[in-house]
Amino acid sequence: GGFRFGMKGILVCGRVGRSAPSVRVSRFSSWIASSLENEGGQGVEDVQRRIGELRTRTRPLVVTTPLFYVNAAPHMGSAYPTMAADALARFYRLVGAPTTLVTGCDEHGEKIAAAAAKNPAANSPQDHCDGVSEKFRYLWGTLDIKYDRFVRTTSPRHRPIVHEFMERVWSEGDIYPSVFEGLYCTGCEEYKDEKDLLEGRTCPTHLTTCSHRKEENYFFALSKYQSRLEEFHAQNPNFIRPEERRNEVMGWISDGLRDFSVSRANNSWGIPIPRDSSQTIYVWFDALLGYVSALMQEDDYPSLEKVLSYGWPADCHIIGKDILRFHAIYWPAMLMSAGMPLPERLFGHGFLTKDGMKMGKSLGNTLDPFELVSTFGVDAVRYFFLRGIEFGRDGDFSEERFVNTVNSDLANTLGNLLNRSLNLLKKNCDLTLTVDPEQAFPVDHPIRSLASTKAVEAFFAYENLDFAGACDALMEIGREANLLIDREAPWTKFKEGDTLGATRTLAMVLEVVRIIATGLIPITPDFSSRVYEALGFDEGSFHALTWDDLRWGGLRDGVTFPAPKPVFPRLEVRTPVETV
Repeated sequence: GGFRFGMKGILVCGRVGRSAPSVRVSRFSSWIASSLENEGGQGVEDVQRRIGELRTRTRPLVVTTPLFYVNAAPHMGSAYPTMAADALARFYRLVGAPTTLVTGCDEHGEKIAAAAAKNPAANSPQDHCDGVSEKFRYLWGTLDIKYDRFVRTTSPRHRPIVHEFMERVWSEGDIYPSVFEGLYCTGCEEYKDEKDLLEGRTCPTHLTTCSHRKEENYFFALSKYQSRLEEFHAQNPNFIRPEERRNEVMGWISDGLRDFSVSRANNSWGIPIPRDSSQTIYVWFDALLGYVSALMQEDDYPSLEKVLSYGWPADCHIIGKDILRFHAIYWPAMLMSAGMPLPERLFGHGFLTKDGMKMGKSLGNTLDPFELVSTFGVDAVRYFFLRGIEFGRDGDFSEERFVNTVNSDLANTLGNLLNRSLNLLKKNCDLTLTVDPEQAFPVDHPIRSLASTKAVEAFFAYENLDFAGACDALMEIGREANLLIDREAPWTKFKEGDTLGATRTLAMVLEVVRIIATGLIPITPDFSSRVYEALGFDEGSFHALTWDDLRWGGLRDGVTFPAPKPVFPRLEVRTPVETV
C-alpha cells in the first residue's frame, strides 16, 4: 500500500513542524510483555492484581473491530474478527472493567460508489450504504455481538472529526499537493508497486487488473515519521501481535517509508477536502477516524479533545492481516502528526479457508454465517471459530471438523457430564444437592486445585487474545472431571447405599461445570446461560456474574435443581464425509 520504490512522479518536500511529543511507551504494552514472558507462571494473586487495575480504570477499555466495507453483504470473514472482539469485550466486562466495543462500516470510496451503481435496489450510494450497513447490524444480532457503538463514516457526526483531524495535520505541515502516476487497485483502494503484482498487473488480493492513473492529489508526509515510527515500535515491541505481524511491519518500515496520497480527484463519493472541495479525502484517511468519532456522545458536538475523555486511545484494534499496513504504519503516523495518543495494541488475525481452499464466490465455497447459525446455532459457530482456530493464524473450516470440535467439548465434555449428573440426582436425591462443594473439597483437593490453576491460565489467555488457549484450559478441568466421575462411579455407590459418597462426587462435578460455564461466558454466553439455568440460577444471578465467580464454592447444599434437559444437543454433519 502507499508509495514504495519504483513509482513515478513522487514529489517529497521537506517540512518543518512544531516540536513533536516524545514517543510514548504504552503501560498496557509493558504489562502484556510481562504477561507473555511469564506465561504459565502467574498465580491467583497476579489475576487479582490485574483485576484491581482493570476495575479502577478512569476511562473505558475500547475494543474495536475493523470498520467493514459496504461494497457487499457481510460474510464469515467479517463475522470472524467481530466474534473475537466481542469475546474480548465480554471478558473485560466479566472482569468488571468499564468497556466499550466499537464496530461499524466504512462507507466512502470508489469501490462503494461502484457497488451502489450496480445495486438495482439502491437509488444512490447513500441508499446502498443504508441497506448494507443494516445487514451488518442484523448479522451482529444473529451472532450475539454485544456492541456499544456502531459507527458509520457517512454519519453527519463523523465528518467534523475528519475535518478537524485533517486541519491539525495540515497545520503541522504534513499535507502538500503533488502529482502521482502509478497502478491503482480499486478493490484495495490503494496504489501498487508493479513488483508486488501478479502477471498482467493483477492484484494478488482481488485478482483484478490494476489501472494506470496519473492525477494531482494531496499527500501526507509519511516519510517524515520514519524515525519516530522506528523508535515507537522499538519501545513498544508488543504493540503488534502476533509476532509474525510485527516482523512484517518492521520489514516495511526498514524498506523506507514513502508519502501517500490522502485525496482523490475523480471520486465524488467521499468527504470533501477542507481546503479544496474539488477533491475528496482518501477512504483510509477517513475510515480510520471512525474509531475516534465512534466514541463521541450523542448530545456533544464532535471534537477531538472530547474523545480523550470518552476512552481514546483504543486499547485493542482487532484487524485482518490484509489491512495491517494501514493500521500499523499509516494510522500511528497520522495520530503523531495530529498530536493524539496512539492505540495500545493491534492484533492482526489470519485468513479463513474452507476445506483447505481459499473461499470465493467463483469457487462456490463461501461460508454464509446466517446459514451456519440457522443450522448449528450461535453457540456452535462462536465456539468453533474462537476455539477451533488459533486466533492470529490462518484457519481452515470443514464441516466435519466443526461438528467434531463442538460436539467433543460442548456436547460431550460439558453437556453430557451435566446431564448425567443431574439425572443421577433426580433418580436418587429428588434433584436436591445435600453436599456443599466448598466444605466437601479442601483447597488442596486435586480437582479444586486444577480448577484454580486453569482459571488463571484462562484469564491471561483471554487478555492475550488466545481464545483457543482459554477454552482449552477450561476444558481441561472438564476432561479431568469426566475421568473422575468414571473412576468414582456414583451410580454404583447409590446402588451400594453410599449416598453421601455418590452425592459428594456429583457435587464436585456440578461445581466444575458451573466454573467452566462461567469462564466460557465471553465465548458462548447463551450456552453458559443455559448451564446456569440447569443449575437452578435465575437470569438475574447469571447476569450479575463476574470473573470472581470462577472461584470454587458457587454451589451450595440444599439447592434443588430443575428437571434436567440437554443444554447442548449433539450436532450432525450435513454432507457425506469422504474417507481415504
